Amino acid sequence: MTMRGLRTAATVAAAVALCAGASAGMASAAESGGSAAGACRPGTLKVTTTDAGSGQAGMNHEGTYLKVTNTGNGTCAIGGYPGLALEGAGHTAIKTTAHHGDTYFAKDPGVHQVTLKPGKSAYADLVWTHAGPSSAQAKYLQVSPTGSNAHSVVGFDKAVDGGALSVTAWSATPPSAS
Repeated sequence: MTMRGLRTAATVAAAVALCAGASAGMASAAESGGSAAGACRPGTLKVTTTDAGSGQAGMNHEGTYLKVTNTGNGTCAIGGYPGLALEGAGHTAIKTTAHHGDTYFAKDPGVHQVTLKPGKSAYADLVWTHAGPSSAQAKYLQVSPTGSNAHSVVGFDKAVDGGALSVTAWSATPPSAS
């Protein structure tokens, strides 16, 4: 094949890949409710923790759900995993490692877009262990719902082994073991 032929083949392959990505994005938007909502903006999301009606404790594991609520006036979308960082007394930083995927109590729903109408919420399961000698005493938890620098700080008076947290992706309902 000539150089010109190689360049043409590469251009065609790139165009096909671009079209495939665009159609996958359209399919994803269609699955989440028809119209594509813009990304949720910082300042329109409120983060809290909740037991969502079920306690999560056992075998030195403890958990809670992160709940992010759209407090804005318009529909927006969120997806992926929340950014997390532990803080100690006086809001001092604690070295934190966040593991994405299944937790001790819930299956990871995987990365997907969740559309939030005003007042609606998304959930992620957050789990940690608290039995080792390397436990860090956290007082607060920084949560970045969109993984950006914008974050909320929630009270989190917990001992966390090695600063290690496990978290699922955001979901329209609290992730469960099934």
